[in-house]
Amino acid sequence: MEELLNLSAKLIAKSPKDFRRYLYSQINWNNRLIGIKGARGTGKSTMLLQWLQQRNLPQKEAAYFSLDELYFTYNSLFDLARDFYNRGGKVLVLDEVHKYSDWSRTIKNLYDRYDDLQIVFTGSSIIEITRQEADLSRRMLMYELKGMSFREYMLFEHRLNLPTITLEQLRTEPESTRTIFPPTFKPYAYFQDYLRYGYYPFFQNDKDGYHQRLGQLIRTIVEYDMAEIKGFDIRHAKKMLQLLYVVAQQVPFKPNIQSLADKTGIHRNSINNYLYFLHEARLIHLLYPEGISVATLQKPEKIFLENTNLLFTLSENIPSLGTVREVFFNNQLSVLHKVHQAATTDFVVDNQYYFEIGGKRKTSKQIKDLDNAWIVKDELEYPVSNSLPLWLFGFLY
Repeated sequence: MEELLNLSAKLIAKSPKDFRRYLYSQINWNNRLIGIKGARGTGKSTMLLQWLQQRNLPQKEAAYFSLDELYFTYNSLFDLARDFYNRGGKVLVLDEVHKYSDWSRTIKNLYDRYDDLQIVFTGSSIIEITRQEADLSRRMLMYELKGMSFREYMLFEHRLNLPTITLEQLRTEPESTRTIFPPTFKPYAYFQDYLRYGYYPFFQNDKDGYHQRLGQLIRTIVEYDMAEIKGFDIRHAKKMLQLLYVVAQQVPFKPNIQSLADKTGIHRNSINNYLYFLHEARLIHLLYPEGISVATLQKPEKIFLENTNLLFTLSENIPSLGTVREVFFNNQLSVLHKVHQAATTDFVVDNQYYFEIGGKRKTSKQIKDLDNAWIVKDELEYPVSNSLPLWLFGFLY
């Protein structure tokens, strides 16, 4: 244990102090059991280390353990946590819990036995579909950390600290958004860079190798994280990667299940399940028509890649502007709102607001007979009439 505690102290001490993800301020850190899920590379580990650093507790009272350490291949998490508690432990942070086979039952037992021990854990976004027998939902608060918004990118990369904008403000007071930004702010001087490499915080480590590293991250998610999915045969990982690649060359598109089955060798009866797995892993986004829930596992109306960085990594050719715009809009809106395919426009948000996405010359013809409808334009700096700039939707969180 001493070696793990020493490693914990080192990681906490050197965690970055100058930037915190949006979710940090939204978490109720007083709750005794907190779960944080999210895709790999979004910054879950860093956020928890920052929180521990802020707590500034003695090493014996607060510890960070990553469950993908070799230690846990032959040592019990429960025994380690019990010993930590008996030595005065008060806060236990467990990273990558999905790498420990009996994680949910172990956490439940620790929670029930030690009523003054706070437990915070992180795991893959696929946790929701790999629930084990021990149901933690009645005990914990669960959050999901998404990738960086355009607003966060501006703070992280350019040290420009700007407030969030609500969808309500964009709808009812669009002109007021001008007052938020400095007069010299030129959003399109930064927006294209964000679309290519601004979603995952690790881009700062190596921008030149960013897309290669993102490709490796995709393989790790499919070949290792998906091993935790009940009913997924890891021997099919290659087929899953083929499915993702085929989808990436065509997004956004209305899927032809038989065609996808023919191209990947996956049985047509399994395609919807595999697409859902990729959705839960936050590699693709399944868009359904109004009134349809993702939980139904029906065939989606359209398939998008989850974010624009994945689009530039996986596409054989430079993605079309129309595709990039739609992927960005869907990605940023779906963090806080329900987004569906609309019959007459590109998207309907929260089942009542309609948006058509296009370039600077896009007209209002398509929405002229609709209430609560807007044109979202690329290359437009600030709102004009019923036209809203695409980049502004990157300031929702």
